This record gives sequence, structure tokens and C-alpha cells, in this order.
Amino acid sequence: MGEGVLTQAFARREGAAYCEDVPAERIARDAGTPTFVYSAAVIRDRFRRLSAALEGVPHRIHYSLKANSNRAILHLLRELGSGADVVSGGELFRARRAGFGAHDIIFGGVGKTAAELRDAVQAGIKLINVESEAELRLLDRIAGELGTPAPVGFRINPEVAVETRHEYIATGSKGHKFGIPFEDAAEVVRTALALPNVRVLGLDMHVGSQLASFEPYRDGLEKLAELASRARALGASLKYVDIGGGLPVAYGDGDADPDLGAWHDVIVPVVRKLGVELLVEPGRFFAAASGVLLSRVLYRKRSGGKDYVIADAGMTELLRPSHYDAYHFIETATARAERATVDVVGPVCESGDFLALDREMEDAQPGDLLVIHTAGAYGYVMSSTYNARPRAAEVMVDGHRFAVVTERERYEDLVRLEQDDPEWRDA
Repeated sequence: MGEGVLTQAFARREGAAYCEDVPAERIARDAGTPTFVYSAAVIRDRFRRLSAALEGVPHRIHYSLKANSNRAILHLLRELGSGADVVSGGELFRARRAGFGAHDIIFGGVGKTAAELRDAVQAGIKLINVESEAELRLLDRIAGELGTPAPVGFRINPEVAVETRHEYIATGSKGHKFGIPFEDAAEVVRTALALPNVRVLGLDMHVGSQLASFEPYRDGLEKLAELASRARALGASLKYVDIGGGLPVAYGDGDADPDLGAWHDVIVPVVRKLGVELLVEPGRFFAAASGVLLSRVLYRKRSGGKDYVIADAGMTELLRPSHYDAYHFIETATARAERATVDVVGPVCESGDFLALDREMEDAQPGDLLVIHTAGAYGYVMSSTYNARPRAAEVMVDGHRFAVVTERERYEDLVRLEQDDPEWRDA
């Protein structure tokens, strides 16, 4: 993989960075910086390749909104045939507003509130993936009050060995907060079958993100198959097995996208034997490579023997380098022959505000446009207004066309919900 060409959609032509057929500088000139830019072509390509890899069993892809819930991306994936995976009432609202039907939606998450469960039951969604017996009993009570049986899947913690790039993205090992411990799962299924207002329809797992191998999928699925046999013996009529997401993404030179053929060989034979519909919940796999973050260099500075590139984007736009020690390939939109080892930092008043540390890259100068690659997942959705910084704009590119799909926040937006004359209440 050549430097500066991390995805098919983002490449240089005669030394200038392009997204599909649109120059990065043109987008920055029209939309300003910082701005997230997404490629429709990358999303279409990845959806079609993943769909092809699942041939051989009934299946449905449910895009995970937590990776990027921009409405333009949701519209595109819905048109391609995707369902939605949500983990909050706000994401449920976003999915419905983007046109997903109730039966297109799965609701997961370890800490669903009573209000969120009520909204999910009232909406009539496809599946609510329950993560504890306490949640199950609350859901049964709410469904009884509404007079509508709740469709239940159980997120099981398969307690498998998981190797990921950061401990925060491993979710399927023993002792993690997610899911029902495997040793307790059969008893929770037995409890559910005795409750009057829930229907046990599926089993679910999510072993982690950026997985180094497919062995956790194999080990986890074997445990789900064992549990499925026990659940059916107890009287459950299972329709779905949900294997979550976790497919890795190439973030830099030397990384490789997953071998979807090998993934198929691990997943499909087990699911075929179970005789159920396979559900998958990719998010990062679609969104990450579809996006870049454009940022303008403000200053160069030397301090303590270090060279700093100070940009107008930082941890408020892209938290991953600071939070996950994540790598994002960075280049200048116009090629420079000179190179330097620098820290690329933002304007936020925190020492942890950086995009890259000790990075050998093009010798970016004030005024240069930086292209921060593979920023489409866990970028805008994790951004903040810390230091009263308005959130970035978002742009979608499709061939030679582009559109601003989320306007840049204004200062007025930062205070819009604050009350000038609040209503005081006595205790």
C-alpha cells in the first residue's frame, strides 16, 4: 500500500489530495476546517463486499450507529439494504428519523433505561438484546404494562481470549461489564421462558473491536451453539444469532483489511448448522475508511527539542489518538518533498491534545491543509465542545459532487439550551 493512498477513494493526483473526484482543498475552501469528509463509494464497496462474504446463510447486516450516526451515511446504508444497531434512545430516534423501519432495528447496550426500553417496545423493533437478568425483568414489566410482548435476544459474554490493539475495545473476555456471564446464561434463558411478556428469539455476542484474528469469533460461536442447544431443550424458539461487529480496519501502512473469505469460513458453517438468521453489527468497518478529517495548520513551534505542528483540529474533533493511543495516517493535501519528525497537536488547553506524537511525515507549514485519514468512525460522534469549541462540519462526497451534510456549529449553538431566566423551584 503506497504512502498517501490508504483507501481507494482518498488518493493524490499530481500531488494534490482528492476524495473521489473532488480536491480536498476545494472542500476546505467551501466548508472551512476542521471538517470531516466521507466517501459514498467506500461505504457502497464495503457493504457489497461484506454482503457477498455472508452468502450461504440467511443474514442481515445491521449498521452500528455508534461508529458514525450522520444522517447522510444512514440514508446511504438504508438504501443499500442495511438495518440498524442502536445502543441508546437517541440512536433509536436517529435511526427512525433516517427512515429505518421498526423491524430494521436492534437495540443493544448494557445500561438501557426504563424510558429507552419503553420506547423500543412501543416502536415494535426487531430485537432488544438484554444484558442482565435485572434488565430482563424490567423489560417484562414494561411490556406487560404496554400489552405488547417484547422480542428478546440475550447478549452473552462468551469469555473468550481476545487480542485487540487497546484494552478499551476488548468486550468479550471474562469479567467485562458487557453481556450475561456464560455460566449464568442458561438459567437466565430459563427465567425468560417463564415470564409472560417476553419472547426469546436470539443469542448475541460482541467479542471486541479491531480483532487480531478470527479465533475469538470461532470460540464465541461454539459457545453460542452450545447455549442454543440448551435453550431449545428448554423450549426456546430461536430465530437469530447475532455475532456483533469487530472486523478490523487498516489505519496505516503495514495494516491490512480483513480476509472476508476466511471470516466467512469461520462464521457461516456454524450458523448454517444452527438453522437461524445471522445478524452482524459492523460499524467501524463501513465508516472508518470512508472518512478523513481536514485540518488547517495554524503555527509551527519548537520547544524543548521538539517540533510542533499546531493545527485547528485536536482532541475535540478526533479523540482516538489521546483516548486509545490510536494511529491515524496524516499527510498534507499538497505534497511536500521535505520531511520532519513532529508532534501534531491541536489548540485545546490540555497536554493530551494531540493527533500524532513523534511522527515522521511531510514538513507541514502554516497554512497547509492536513488530511487525517481513516477518521470516519468514532470521530464526529465522540467530538465535544470542550473549550467552547463549536463542532466541525461534515461533508459527503459522491463522485464529482459533494455536499455539506452537517453544518458547522456556531457560537450561538453553544448556549442555545441555557436559560437566561431560569425557573427556580423550592425544595
